[in-house]
Amino acid sequence: MPQWLRMALFLVPVTALLALAHVYLYRRLVRDVTASKALRRAGLVLFAGGLVGSLGARMVGARLSSEAAWWTGILLLVWMGLVLYLLMFTLGLDVVRGVIARARKLPEPSPERRAFLARGLAAGATVAGAAVSTYGTWRAYHPPDVRDIPVRLPGLPKALEGFTLVQLTDIHIGGVLQRRFVDDLVARANALKPDLIAVTGDLVDGTVPELGRYVGGFGALKARHGAYFVTGNHDYYSGVEAWTEFVRGLGITVLRNRAVSIGDAGASFDLIGVDDWSASRFGEAGYDLDAALKGLRPDRASVLLAHQPSNFEVVAQRGVGLQISGHTHGGQMFPGNVLGHLIWGEQNAGLSQQGGSHLYVSRGCGFVGPPMRVAAPPEIARIILLPG
Repeated sequence: MPQWLRMALFLVPVTALLALAHVYLYRRLVRDVTASKALRRAGLVLFAGGLVGSLGARMVGARLSSEAAWWTGILLLVWMGLVLYLLMFTLGLDVVRGVIARARKLPEPSPERRAFLARGLAAGATVAGAAVSTYGTWRAYHPPDVRDIPVRLPGLPKALEGFTLVQLTDIHIGGVLQRRFVDDLVARANALKPDLIAVTGDLVDGTVPELGRYVGGFGALKARHGAYFVTGNHDYYSGVEAWTEFVRGLGITVLRNRAVSIGDAGASFDLIGVDDWSASRFGEAGYDLDAALKGLRPDRASVLLAHQPSNFEVVAQRGVGLQISGHTHGGQMFPGNVLGHLIWGEQNAGLSQQGGSHLYVSRGCGFVGPPMRVAAPPEIARIILLPG
């Protein structure tokens, strides 16, 4: 399927749903609660402008100065998240009201009573939606949690007990996450004094000319055994060849379907990296587990860096002791965390196991879309390897 058709099949229904949501919210939160022409006109401008701005946020930002683009991008993306929660609470209250009215067989309310109920429900939905959105935005920009994850790795030499691997993933440097965010994230990762740092994909949302001055901050990552990078699907959207070359130039080792030995002759393990699982959609060779594992001894400890948790069943069958992934964001925003669990199961976030192999899926450091985190806080994972 051509890339433009795939994008159209995604964007057309999303745009239609977004438009319907704005129309519904204008009617329920503005038209149904006031007869004032001035307020209705202001509400119409707000929702119409919010819809157009949400759809054209990237183009609007590109026409403004850097500082103005940053604030414009944040406001428009926050609006998208606010619309989601306004819609969720407004629809929820409407459904509850309808169920109660049917269950109790209440008579049709008078126009005055209907207007009173409409105002009350609109006020409740607005307050709840604004509160959740405010919290979600604060949480998205709040420093990521550091999570310590002890993992027993089969075959790990005793001399490497306690080896620490810090994972950064789903950072999504772009229009609203820039150099200040990068520098803070790097400082937090370095402060953990890791033995190794792994960046497991979705580093960027934009091209090297647009974002290189921000991403350059990752050149300051410091770990005893170095920093390593594997590609994610958003890195393919953004020009994967240019980005892998840029990342190499920062002194970060890029693992594309290959493995390296970590440690020394006395004690070591294999670190394996694969390209993103969905790379073939872009006409790329992409994910190749066979090439990555070629020549490796099955009795040696091994850690696989793979952006998506997909294919873990096969990875476990091949005897890889630990796979480290991201991609899911843990759902990022409620109810996304619930939907993510339905789609991915226990692979949506956290540590899981199949046979003797472990999978750790991080919720990620940044965000995509609305700058919000609700019930899926950002994280830096510090994985502590122990002999299996």
